[in-house]
Amino acid sequence: MSEKKKKDPVLALVPKYARGDSNKAVEGINKLKDKKLKGTIKRREKTYKEAAYKAASSEILLTEEGGFLEPEGIEKTYQLSQRSLAKEVDVATSHKMFNLDLKFGPYALNYTRNGRHLLIGGRKGHVAAFDWQAGRLGCELQLRETVRDVTWLHNETMFAVAQKKYVYIYDKQGTEIHCLRNHIEVNKLDFLPYHFLLTSVGNSGFLKYQDTSTGNVVAEHRTKLGKCDVMTQNPATAIMHLGHGNGTVTLWSPNMSTPLVKMQCHRGPVTAIAIGHSGTYMATAGLDGQLKLWDLRSYKPMQEYFTPTPASSLSVSQRGLLAVGFGPHVSIWKDPFKTKQTSPYMNHLQAGSAVEDVEFVPFEDVLGFGHRGGISSIIVPGAGEANFDALEANPFQTKKQRQEMEVHSLLEKIQPEMITLDVNHVGQMDKAPIQVLNKEKKEAWAAAHPVESTELKFRARGKNSSSRRHLRKKAKNIVDQKKVDLLERIEKDKKERAKKRAGNPDEPVTALDRFTGKRRKMD
Repeated sequence: MSEKKKKDPVLALVPKYARGDSNKAVEGINKLKDKKLKGTIKRREKTYKEAAYKAASSEILLTEEGGFLEPEGIEKTYQLSQRSLAKEVDVATSHKMFNLDLKFGPYALNYTRNGRHLLIGGRKGHVAAFDWQAGRLGCELQLRETVRDVTWLHNETMFAVAQKKYVYIYDKQGTEIHCLRNHIEVNKLDFLPYHFLLTSVGNSGFLKYQDTSTGNVVAEHRTKLGKCDVMTQNPATAIMHLGHGNGTVTLWSPNMSTPLVKMQCHRGPVTAIAIGHSGTYMATAGLDGQLKLWDLRSYKPMQEYFTPTPASSLSVSQRGLLAVGFGPHVSIWKDPFKTKQTSPYMNHLQAGSAVEDVEFVPFEDVLGFGHRGGISSIIVPGAGEANFDALEANPFQTKKQRQEMEVHSLLEKIQPEMITLDVNHVGQMDKAPIQVLNKEKKEAWAAAHPVESTELKFRARGKNSSSRRHLRKKAKNIVDQKKVDLLERIEKDKKERAKKRAGNPDEPVTALDRFTGKRRKMD
């Protein structure tokens, strides 16, 4: 290694941006006989290394740094209230702390990917969309029926609302665009931005995927676990996590009709699920009063906490803070997935109003939560990512940039077939021997092109068909008058023949007839 490479400080940051293990580490890569394949793999690995090096080099341009509350002496950060915090921050930050008293709660809320726009939905039919930082209202609706959940679609121009019976899609002016009649009695909505898939689950227990770019229903899975009102997505893998009434959490993909993973997480119904942005950690809460943290790489619990009241909502920030809403309380925990914490990072009390939904604002040190009395926004230092990628989610994007990003995202849309539990599965080289691969190809081709057998089969056709079985079963319960008359006539003939064999029935019966065995009709 040259002196220049040894002194390059960027090389120490390259593993942070690397895309998994190199293909050169795979056994037999240098023994490939196909020179074209070998050259393609080498060029791809070179491109990946250059991309990781450039990403590590760009860190010197990231001037912003995130900071947390730092206590002094015996001070505790969870003792700091929002009122005292508002006196210490600048005016722009203090404006991000607000409380809206509304009468149609409890409220569910959802932020756009860039954290600029907020969508709220009250259980009694109140829906509003607005730019919460500028205080500019986009639209406000009173639907006069139950609203169970709301979510933004690919950007702030459209949003979906789960109403009493169906799911409706509205534009930014509040005009109804579509009514999704395939989604009935939905309790929870979510949107996969890279796949343009709207997911829903409800009282029927069906998980449905609908492509919002084409309007087609991609998949419809029956969970067989009854009513479900807890659902969240893994932002790294696009796998849907559902929480059920028997305490299990199931992982779903649109490509399989059965759950990929089924975890027994709680002894009672699951009330909330949250997943970190890295996709490796999951937090679950249940009616048993337990808050559990899981490692999704091994599907084993890491830490367990007790909540005085069963938690109603969970959220994980971009920098790993965990917000827990239980009763009228909101508790924020710092580094919960690393070590066992003895005390929370911050606490907040919304007196007299139970918390319904909590969510961190992307790229902001702000936590928004909906409750029975409306919605509130509090400051949580260190929650948001200080540096953003303008090509991914730009909080300051203009109208022209939004339009261009919408076109690019449609052109780069990922197909549902690409959703897998292992994100590194796509692009890997199959290490199976060539004989095994050829056998698998033959079996797949034979399954796709079945050949009808030429052997003669001798069987009575039609006697055991479904229609015949139905008619036979039906005939047992139906009284046929013709059949009844025929049976009566046959029985009458039998009696007449029996009388002729016995003798003349018109002769009188005497006392000696008992010895002859004859039976005559008495007058």
